[in-house]
Amino acid sequence: MKRIAFILMLLASPLWALDPKEMLEDPALEARARAIDHELRCVVCQSESVASSNANWAEDARRTVRELITDGSTDAEIMDFFVARYGEFVLMSPRVSGSNWLLWAAGPLMLLLAAGVGVGYLRGRAGTPAPQEAALSEAEEARLREILKE
Repeated sequence: MKRIAFILMLLASPLWALDPKEMLEDPALEARARAIDHELRCVVCQSESVASSNANWAEDARRTVRELITDGSTDAEIMDFFVARYGEFVLMSPRVSGSNWLLWAAGPLMLLLAAGVGVGYLRGRAGTPAPQEAALSEAEEARLREILKE
């Protein structure tokens, strides 16, 4: 059973995503293409990069990346090519520009807001006087004496 699970794991591995026919002959250009493949999101899978996806769209995207590289496009031009067609979603790590800056800043802003609320709560709590114990009435003192005598 373990052998079957191991074989299935190997077959499902993203190692097999890149077809050897898609590879460029120049190792430097192929390394550049693979780096770009890891930065692009597969629009079919939505949680995988183009480099690790077996979807038909990912194969076409890898082929397009390699065609653009051989045509002399820069990495930025290739990224802009895909963003123009599919939007910022196609980037595994969206750019910090336009309305995206608010999304990038939301985490640190929420942390600062929570810290401010926490500090304000603790300061407010420290400033309130401790509750005073009320004195016992005569009836309560008499009852307490009875209890302690027993």
